[in-house]
Amino acid sequence: MKFIAVKKTGGIDQLELQSMQIPQPSADEVLIRVYAAGINRPDILQRQGAYPPPADASPILGLEVGGEIIHCGANVKRWKRGDKVCALVNGGGYAEYVVAPAAQCLPVPQDFSYVQAAALPETFFTLWHNLFQRARLTAGESLLIHGGSSGIGTTAIQLARAFNVQVFATAGSAEKCAAIKALGATAIQYREQDFVSVIKEHTQGQGVHVILDMVGGDYIQRNFSAAARDGRIVNIAFLHGSKTQVDFMPLMLKRLTLTGSTLRAQSAQAKAGIARELEENVWSLLNNKTIQPVIDSVFSFEQVAAAHMRMESNQHVGKIILDLTLSDNKDD
Repeated sequence: MKFIAVKKTGGIDQLELQSMQIPQPSADEVLIRVYAAGINRPDILQRQGAYPPPADASPILGLEVGGEIIHCGANVKRWKRGDKVCALVNGGGYAEYVVAPAAQCLPVPQDFSYVQAAALPETFFTLWHNLFQRARLTAGESLLIHGGSSGIGTTAIQLARAFNVQVFATAGSAEKCAAIKALGATAIQYREQDFVSVIKEHTQGQGVHVILDMVGGDYIQRNFSAAARDGRIVNIAFLHGSKTQVDFMPLMLKRLTLTGSTLRAQSAQAKAGIARELEENVWSLLNNKTIQPVIDSVFSFEQVAAAHMRMESNQHVGKIILDLTLSDNKDD
C-alpha cells in the first residue's frame, strides 16, 4: 500500500509518498481501506517532532479516517467486511489501509460521503470527552470557544447548540466571524474586541459556565475573568504557549475548575466508552443533518504538503481532508 512517510522531523518537505506492506489487524481490530483521512493539528506537531506518538501507536501520521472494512479480527462481532465506517485510529491514517480498534469505529452517518465521515472522529471524540464528560456542559448553560472557526470550533458550536447551550466563539477575521455567526454562535473578533468585556456584557456580568481553550498563553488568566462562578475551563491545546504567569486567586474565589486532556494517550477502554456515548447521544443528530461537518478544503493524497500548509496558515474554516479517491496513482 501507499502511505505518507515523514522522512525526518521538520517541515512539509519531509513528507513523502512511500510504499509498505498492508498492516494486519489483531483479534480486536479491523482493517479499513481508507478513502478519506482528516488533517489535524497533532499531525503537524508530530511531523515537526513536538508530539511523538505513543510507543504502541503507528508512526504514520493520521488520527481519523473514513473507509470500508476489509477484514475483521477474530474477536470482532459487530462489524463485517464491507461495512462503511469512520474511525479514530492510533496513528496510520495517512495510508491506503489502516488498522483500527473495532470499538473506536462508528457507522458512516446516513448520506454522508467518506470525506464528511473522515471529518468526524477526532473532533467529536475530543469534544464529547472535554465538554460533556469533563466540563459537564448541560442544556441552558453558556459556552465560550476559543478558535471558533477551526474544525474543533465549528463542530463544538453545532454540538453545543444542538444541546441548547448559548455559544460564544472567538476568531481573528470578519470572514471567520461570519462563519461562526452562521452556525449560531455570538462571534467575537479578538483582534478588535476584548472577549472578557464582550462576555460580561452579554451575560449581565456573570460570565460563561464553560470555556473551551485551544490558545493558552495570556488567555489562561483572562479565562478566569470570563468564567462564571463555579465555571469550568478546559484546555485542549496551547497555540500561544503552555507557560505563562498566572494569578490563581480568581480560581479560588470563583470556585473554578481548570482541567484539560489529550485524547491520543487515553486507554482503549476510555476511547471505546466515548464512542458508545457518541453513538447514543450524537449520531442521530448527524443522521438527521442537525449537525454537519464544515469542510474547509479537500486535497488528494499527493497534495498532503499543501494540506499541511493550509493547516499551518490558520486561514481555514472547518476541517481539512485528504481524499484518497482523488489520487491519480492509487492502487486498486
